[in-house]
Amino acid sequence: MSLHTTPNSVQETVEAQGHLIDSHIMERIFDTVVEYQGRFEVEKFQIGRTNSEPSHLRLKVETPSKELMLQLLGQLLGLGCSPADSGDAYLVTVDRDMCAPEDFYSTTNQRTQVRINQQWIDVQKQRMDALVVVENGQARCSRLRDVKAGDQVITGMRGIRVIPESKERDRLAFAFMSNGISSERQVETAVRQTAALIEGARAEKKKVVIVAGPVVVHTGGVVPLSNMIRAGFVDAILSGNALGVHDIENALLGTSLGVRQSDGRQEEHGHRNHMRAINAIYHAGSVKGAVESGRLKSGVLYECVKANVPFVLAGSLRDDGPLPDTITDMNEAQDAYNEHLQGAGLVLCLGSMLHSIATGNMLPSWVKIVCVDINPAVATKVSDRGTGQMVGVVTDVGLFLDLLSKALIAK
Repeated sequence: MSLHTTPNSVQETVEAQGHLIDSHIMERIFDTVVEYQGRFEVEKFQIGRTNSEPSHLRLKVETPSKELMLQLLGQLLGLGCSPADSGDAYLVTVDRDMCAPEDFYSTTNQRTQVRINQQWIDVQKQRMDALVVVENGQARCSRLRDVKAGDQVITGMRGIRVIPESKERDRLAFAFMSNGISSERQVETAVRQTAALIEGARAEKKKVVIVAGPVVVHTGGVVPLSNMIRAGFVDAILSGNALGVHDIENALLGTSLGVRQSDGRQEEHGHRNHMRAINAIYHAGSVKGAVESGRLKSGVLYECVKANVPFVLAGSLRDDGPLPDTITDMNEAQDAYNEHLQGAGLVLCLGSMLHSIATGNMLPSWVKIVCVDINPAVATKVSDRGTGQMVGVVTDVGLFLDLLSKALIAK
């Protein structure tokens, strides 16, 4: 597509590097230019000669106005296109805590580099919806609420390079679900490949983090998840108050939401059982106290305490009790989640849309996420919120955990 310059038109030259063809990035770049009423001219395209060698694209783009160009550049940046020869990133000093310059650069979860003192440096603690703070020649992501007066924050889009994740080439691992979210995928295949991902993460000395909702208890997943914790396949559990309450209700009273786990029948006055479970933990002072006193003798949280596996219970407005271990300050809960996600190689989300979305927002794009839910809309919503590295398995959570624990522990 050749350019036809008009008096008000604006031109920029951008460059991209990576697996542009097999990851379909190049066609998305072209489509994005057209979407913003732009035109483009390919100045250079050098295709990688091997499976591992990246391709290089240099593109001249033109839009009818400066406003459209700024919008276009913002979109292209997320696809790995950065302005060519743009110089260093532009830094502005913050003058008030939690108040950034209006044109601060808002990050994606993709690998990001910034140019400082004519050198490209990696941004640390990568996550979406953050700012980039530069200090002592280093760059890191920072949440808006963590920005302090005196911080140097990157603004605009110059001197920033985003590196999108290339298409998964490991056909024996994450690519097994590259066709999207489907209930027609064999559960046994998904389990086998998820087990391979867990073992791969452990081999690389990375964490396996479980994000779980109370459906784990309702569907009979307590025993297999407990087995996985005991066998050392889980490094942290992130959840809400409900998982803890119903896990403890099940351990103490044999019910979940008042329904007997043994035969699926409603227990008489069973609706009170979750409150009795909370009360028991208050008497013990904490979940750990209940374990140490012998009051709590089984369950997911019991195994976490025994195996010294950290767990985080984030509170919400609807929580009963809540349990004494539940973190009711949302900022503190976010911080706790974020702490345990550092160093993660795989995150397994089980039946919790809210906590899965929250977790996905905290993760860089290279950390793999497997989201298991009986409702395909949950996995779709998690993916739509920007967590592109998430793949979905549509099945019963309890069944999935049972098969997964057997696949892992049998080896």
